[in-house]
Amino acid sequence: MAKTMRVGWLGRAALAATVALALVHSPAHGQTPAGTPALPFDNGSIQDGATKSAVCASCHGPNGNSTNPEWPRLAGQSAVYIAEQLRLFRAGTRNNPIMKPLAGSLSDKDISDLAVYYEAQTVAGLEADPSFWKAGNALYRRGDKARNIPACIACHGPVGRGNLAAGYPSLRAQESVYVVKQLNDYAGGERYTGTNAATASRNGVMMFAIAKRLTPEEIRNVASYVQGMR
Repeated sequence: MAKTMRVGWLGRAALAATVALALVHSPAHGQTPAGTPALPFDNGSIQDGATKSAVCASCHGPNGNSTNPEWPRLAGQSAVYIAEQLRLFRAGTRNNPIMKPLAGSLSDKDISDLAVYYEAQTVAGLEADPSFWKAGNALYRRGDKARNIPACIACHGPVGRGNLAAGYPSLRAQESVYVVKQLNDYAGGERYTGTNAATASRNGVMMFAIAKRLTPEEIRNVASYVQGMR
């Protein structure tokens, strides 16, 4: 078997989930399934998104490359994922005092424009902490069978580009401080709010479960590894 096809144990289950989600959410003959928001590519304009991103740049940086470690890099991020998260911010399901009012003013067209614009940008590379990235690499690529922790690579890919069809986000070059915060929010059940917080995002259930199994050291290590991905 080709080396690129070896994702390790438990990765098979995640890959199966990826295929299933892709089949469920992929439009048939150009149609969007009932109850599923339209894909950002259906109506999004990169040119319009570039204009609308001016207000976003103050936090997320030029072309989506944030220089503040607490704010995510949006450059190269999946448009499907960005659109989903902006809708969750707009609804208040993902509660953030900065993002909620900003997203609340966005129309569906604005969200689509911003999503396709940021996906089209190139993420700038960062360096991983040399003290932690090797342990993070092991967890990212192999997981931990004894504790039922799947390999991150199965969903987020060998170089952290994610999976567009299944809605798994790109992780490469994401600031480790931000990644640590998000994993801790998943582990503490705080990433989303409301009575159905775990299912607010279509992949949220998976992350709520996995993050709870990670130690603080493992979160730190994998976040460091992700930051150094190209």
